[in-house]
Amino acid sequence: MVRYSREPQNDVKSVKARGSDLRVHFKNTRESAAALKGLSLPRAQKFLEDVLVKKDIVPFRRYRYGVGRKAQTKNHKVCNGRWPTKSVNYLLALLKNAESNAEVKGLDTEKLVIQHIQVNKAMQGRRRTYRAHGRINAYMSHPCHVEMWLVQQDEAVAKGEASSDGVKVSSKKGKQTRLRTGARA
Repeated sequence: MVRYSREPQNDVKSVKARGSDLRVHFKNTRESAAALKGLSLPRAQKFLEDVLVKKDIVPFRRYRYGVGRKAQTKNHKVCNGRWPTKSVNYLLALLKNAESNAEVKGLDTEKLVIQHIQVNKAMQGRRRTYRAHGRINAYMSHPCHVEMWLVQQDEAVAKGEASSDGVKVSSKKGKQTRLRTGARA
């Protein structure tokens, strides 16, 4: 049994999926995963498929230096973004695995929401590159571990009717009306 960094509160209504030592760039995968958090399963799959055909873009927020600016990122309120194909394919495979786990558990896949997704750095792979004048430099790869869980959301409860007699007034507004009317606090 593998250990996750956190466990879901309700194990019956949640499904987990993880990948270890994935040979895909850590930084690209981290940004792609961050874009998925909080999305429903069908919406996340649609987003990743749109990224593959460049109809949508993965916004780069943390590891954004050296990443070009794109017009599509205006939808995400950032400047920098990319279309990391390999990372997207790995995340799509993990989502498909989680969907299969949900079907086995008997959960409704349309109501699943990505509540936790985490990308960690894995051990770097070592290679070497040959430089001028007989020198050799390291040529490292940056693989990663990915873990996620999805939780089935319950039906949304309708908001109750607001009564007009209990209207909330901010403290500033209350002070202004008291000042105008001359009432003491």
